Amino acid sequence: MIKRMLASLGDPYTRFLSPEEFSKMARYDMSGIGINLREVPDENGDVKVKVLGLVLDGPAQSAGVRQGDEVLAVNGLDVKGKPAFEVSSLMQGPNETFVTIKVKHGNCGPIQSIEVQRQLVARTPVFYRLEQIENGTRSVGYMRVKEFNALARKDLVIAMKRLQDMGASYFILDLRDNRGGLVQAGIEIAKLFLNQGETVIYTDGKDPEYQQSIVADTAPLVTAPVIVLVNNNTASASEIVASALHDNCRGVLVGERTFGKGFIQSVFELRDGSGVVVTVGKYVTPKHKDINGNGIEPDFRKFPAWSDVTQRLSQCSMLQRG
Repeated sequence: MIKRMLASLGDPYTRFLSPEEFSKMARYDMSGIGINLREVPDENGDVKVKVLGLVLDGPAQSAGVRQGDEVLAVNGLDVKGKPAFEVSSLMQGPNETFVTIKVKHGNCGPIQSIEVQRQLVARTPVFYRLEQIENGTRSVGYMRVKEFNALARKDLVIAMKRLQDMGASYFILDLRDNRGGLVQAGIEIAKLFLNQGETVIYTDGKDPEYQQSIVADTAPLVTAPVIVLVNNNTASASEIVASALHDNCRGVLVGERTFGKGFIQSVFELRDGSGVVVTVGKYVTPKHKDINGNGIEPDFRKFPAWSDVTQRLSQCSMLQRG
């Protein structure tokens, strides 16, 4: 099966892991210091590894790592020319141990060595509050999800129920700067807003195993209108949630076009103890739009009036009914 995938997908979609890399990946939590890395070509054609995103209040951000930093070394090892996945694997390790990262802040900023303590215990990624609008005549439940980790769905359910009990008649779901996390957590969160049978996301791949439609299997937890806040750092699982609410007429998107990260990747162990990362498919929105490389365009650039939100959702529903 792996050989068939490699033949059909080609080199740009495949990367082999050494036994050491694969061992580290299998042994450690991939989100140990709360950092996302990306390979960025420079003017000479060389590859730099830069910090694409940080888990808010995560270990790396708390220690002083900034978005846009270039990673120069990990524990004294020069990482120039190394792929982002390998650099990430060098950062991982057992809970509460330390890793030293040498970074250059910005393109011309100072170079700094930063010690970061790994923290593998999942912390709640959900923040919520009740806000009063229209001179106190309406209550809005604001919910921010920093990332989709193992606690995200459970904690969001608690937040939604508490806000409903407090009288929320509208909801704001803030996914700005949420780079994703566990895709399955994002799918399960999207289902909280959808009617039974509505499509969350499609997966598309050359192998039939990766051609499927994922649908909501229960009634929604809330039926009130939702504003989903997005920006160009809203990516991956966050885009699945945003497109699910948008395409099913459950919410409007406000902000900036999202990042556009929609590849499905699997890791396969090989006989010699190494591994291979293969892109096996991509995510497609309920309205059959390819997320990867395109992102999702918002309905509004600036925060709309709630009357505009309900009107847009009503028009969306009428168009769907045909």
